[in-house]
Amino acid sequence: MAKTSDSTLNISCRLKELRTQKKMTQSELAGLVGIKRQAVYDIETGRYLPNTGVALAMAQILGCRVEDIFYQTPDQARDVVLVDKEFAWGQRVNIAKVRERHFAYPLVGTHARMEDMGAADGLLEPCQSRAKILMSEERVASTALLLGCDPAFSILGYRVRETPGHAGLNVRFASSQTAVTRVALGQAHIAGTHMHNRGDGDGNKFLVTQKMKDISGVLIAFSSFEEGLLVAPGNPKGIKGVADLARRDVRLANREEGAALRSLLDDLLKEGKIPATAILGYEYLVHSHAQGAQAVCHHVCDVALGLRTVAVTYGLDFLPLSHVRCDLVIPSDLMTHPGVATALDIIQTRAFREELACLPGYDTSDTGRIVAEL
Repeated sequence: MAKTSDSTLNISCRLKELRTQKKMTQSELAGLVGIKRQAVYDIETGRYLPNTGVALAMAQILGCRVEDIFYQTPDQARDVVLVDKEFAWGQRVNIAKVRERHFAYPLVGTHARMEDMGAADGLLEPCQSRAKILMSEERVASTALLLGCDPAFSILGYRVRETPGHAGLNVRFASSQTAVTRVALGQAHIAGTHMHNRGDGDGNKFLVTQKMKDISGVLIAFSSFEEGLLVAPGNPKGIKGVADLARRDVRLANREEGAALRSLLDDLLKEGKIPATAILGYEYLVHSHAQGAQAVCHHVCDVALGLRTVAVTYGLDFLPLSHVRCDLVIPSDLMTHPGVATALDIIQTRAFREELACLPGYDTSDTGRIVAEL
């Protein structure tokens, strides 16, 4: 027998599965074939490949073909475009196949995932232009990538993965502008955006029209929720609103440019004629709702921007500033993608809407409604 590591082929073995179906022990199979039980164990664990005679004997005893026991798997390495190169010190990546191109998103860095540590789809090679894919090409092709910052996107991701078949949905944190920009560049399938309205204009539609000028698509309502200020339990600093951010005893944890909450804050400061330079911590940035909440919890700052549901999750008090709609932005040609289509089916169900409505500060009256066709 030859060691599998000496072979240039990728050989997979189903011997244990087929033997178990026949209710046969390793010792029984070994005795019938004329080899040692340890040899059967080594074959099943991939340590060795048997010679032709042994393989034929096992196939005859198990009532199958040799190729039913041993089969070649293709090299799963793929050319990829690495996104977020500044975080590419790790190998583990999410893989998004968009219009026949594979994009690799590192599973490290500020926007790696919503909150949890998930399994990688692939391992980046040192050249950073190829990745070893850890799942079938069918699974890769059927898994959509959703970028956005609504915490409830994680729930949608879990629900998609629970459905039968290969459809999947990876969810990664991104500001509204970053999410829409990457969908416009063809680097993701769905963007989530929750820009607040200015005057009579729809904030989400305005952003998408700017970023996706030559791309047809659809804007679908996902949720609506309360945005505001996260403060310590009991609000010890007595913060009442944006005007109090200019006090010298109040320190803010701000969001980066492009984040919907940063845009909201800047507009409110402008309305109140409050200069950004008057706010202690205006330049101190966090890159997610959770990071802001943690900064308040650990007394790094006194107030952060976030959602009511995040405040409740971290045991913080919440001061509402706005109620905003969060929309999904999907290019027209990606609407039939298995992961996208499954996600859209799920958000139309009563069960999903009921679960979403249980989140503090959430309203689902518009969920699933087509807001605009672009």
